[in-house]
Amino acid sequence: MTRHPGAAIAVRPLVMGILNATPDSFSDGGRHLDLDAALRRGGTMIAQGADILDIGGESTRPGATPVSEAEEIDRVIPLVTALRARFDTPLSIDTRKAAVARAAIAAGARLWNDVTALAGDAGSLSAAAELGCEVVLMHMQGEPRTMQQAPRYDDVVAEVTEWLAARADLALAEGVRREAIWLDPGVGFGKTAEHNFALLAALDRIVALGFPVLLGASRKGLIRAADPSAATPDDRLGGSLAIALAGMRAGCRMIRVHDVRETVQALKVAARIESARED
Repeated sequence: MTRHPGAAIAVRPLVMGILNATPDSFSDGGRHLDLDAALRRGGTMIAQGADILDIGGESTRPGATPVSEAEEIDRVIPLVTALRARFDTPLSIDTRKAAVARAAIAAGARLWNDVTALAGDAGSLSAAAELGCEVVLMHMQGEPRTMQQAPRYDDVVAEVTEWLAARADLALAEGVRREAIWLDPGVGFGKTAEHNFALLAALDRIVALGFPVLLGASRKGLIRAADPSAATPDDRLGGSLAIALAGMRAGCRMIRVHDVRETVQALKVAARIESARED
């Protein structure tokens, strides 16, 4: 993947398209379980401007039930293999299991997006170092089944920032290359709406850690906290775009989204405006 130098707003972040081969993801669960449907969706997002596709085979929505390693592999590896055969666009594997990541990287994925920051599986840190792939270390308080029951922080921005820095240091100590590490504040993962908005207002503090930051808040429930009329995920495009633009202003290098075409357009226009201002 292309690295964008610095945190200049005039350079738009990469856009990661979400492709879930799951029956129960919060926004698109069940839509792309069929391989042909998933391939069509992947091709559409690529045509719309996605810089990378994030393939998931296990939902991590609040209250989600884990799936077995074998079932997750069965869901994602045929899709990774087929996408790799048809398109040049880089692929990411969204998993908390080392064996799934190994299989996906072997099939052609280039990035491992882990909601547990390589803590969910005893072999994850060593696997990431061995594979040499890029990795996203995301913050999550608790685990998906229980994370939204009663999330608590004394200072959510300080605690998330410090935790991400510590996980990055641990990954480095285990042999993961510094240039391979991405950070993700984990919006919506073990956080109230107030926690999420505090993190979005202070993304520059996470960016200041010196690692590229991925921001994933597409269609999430915090949008409903600002606009109660956004009752369903499909009602949250405007809020998702607002968050993407906030991430761009803060210097995030990648935005993970469901609505690729609209996000790419919004980021391109924002970059053009900033370029004109700089001129």
